[in-house]
Amino acid sequence: MARVSMAKDGAIAVLTLDHPEKRNALSDALISELLSALDLVRTDSTRVVVVRARPEVTVWSSGHDIDELPSSRRDPLGWSEPLRALVQRLQNFPAPVIALLEGGVWGGACEVVFACDLIVATPNVTFAITPARLGVPYGLFGLQTLAGAMPRALLKELIYTAQPIPVQRAWALGLVNHVVPADSITDFTLDLARIIAANAPLTIAATKEQLGLLDQSGGWASADLERLQELRRSIGESEDYREGLAAFSEKRRPIFRGQ
Repeated sequence: MARVSMAKDGAIAVLTLDHPEKRNALSDALISELLSALDLVRTDSTRVVVVRARPEVTVWSSGHDIDELPSSRRDPLGWSEPLRALVQRLQNFPAPVIALLEGGVWGGACEVVFACDLIVATPNVTFAITPARLGVPYGLFGLQTLAGAMPRALLKELIYTAQPIPVQRAWALGLVNHVVPADSITDFTLDLARIIAANAPLTIAATKEQLGLLDQSGGWASADLERLQELRRSIGESEDYREGLAAFSEKRRPIFRGQ
């Protein structure tokens, strides 16, 4: 069963997440299909990519597929996990990528959205980053993606509280480009994509690459990376991690003991 569909509108490619049974969870299979679609449109005349979910959904994507996280004893979100590859592919894609959002954007799906170049959303969109509800350590590179997209204070609030924020707040902080009614968001986004597609693609591609290099200019010392990796590994081996996954499966509130 296909989890991602693709359509072309001239120089615009529209990639649609289409696995509503799992709320478009970022499973290995869905990510693999999305990566293949991006590779395919990269080879043709595509000048803008639009990533969306099936229209009028209540959840754009629920983030990581919890069923695919390891039970324990290793870092659950390691350096080479599929979501990292997807975020990097979006960031390095030579043409602009527009996220068209309807419904909730949860967990790792926030990384996907903020790895895109532009965001257009309906008024019902919310953003939530929820690993603290599950006892899951948030990935270092995921934090880098999010820290580059939003004020540090907001990022801390989202992660520490695990509570959603409305799109109006995100728009006021400059995280979202446009908030558009659901009945006109498709036409609005395609019109925006056509404006971009009509401009010089080499100029846009060069600018996107330069901005990407500016975003990556920080870097970490190897000792810091080792320490961060050890912290994440210790969480993956904890009782709280196992309790978070068990509570999710059992549809109950987890009891975290800091162990």
